[in-house]
Amino acid sequence: MDITIFNFIQNHFHNEFTDWIFPYITRMGDRGLIWVMAAFCMVISKKYRKNGILLLGILVVTHILGEMMLKPLLARPRPFVTYPGHQLLIPAPEGYSLPSGHAASSFAAAFTLWKANKNFGIPAFFLAFLIAFSRTFLFVHYPSDILCGAILGVLCSYIFIKFSAFYEKKSKI
Repeated sequence: MDITIFNFIQNHFHNEFTDWIFPYITRMGDRGLIWVMAAFCMVISKKYRKNGILLLGILVVTHILGEMMLKPLLARPRPFVTYPGHQLLIPAPEGYSLPSGHAASSFAAAFTLWKANKNFGIPAFFLAFLIAFSRTFLFVHYPSDILCGAILGVLCSYIFIKFSAFYEKKSKI
């Protein structure tokens, strides 16, 4: 199934516009940059400061779990390594493929923003989807890498938010 979806994307989605736009979209997710910027914007706002700090913590935890623990443990080669000869539209990323760090940070941030304010969450989920999709489009992740990264991100966010609420409630007693 992974290869079927992957091949469909590679064979049907490439054109002059998508080959131009998706490298820019993927760069927005590099090192979680867009999400870190969103968190800092929230920290500046008194109303959303707590959510911004929470988002920064969630991004750190998601990075540690995905990039530092799961990727080396699972050690799945990237598609361009397994299927050499494909012309990449971006510089070849280092490291392993599973889970996608771009998808993990994007969906962790989108879920956190959605919990903070539904009006933030809807465009954040749209951008998270585009960033995650760009990784398969650009031949650097399999669809299952994206799915696992998205699940990791949402789970990290959900657990971190629940833990934070529990700790905050407990500290008021």
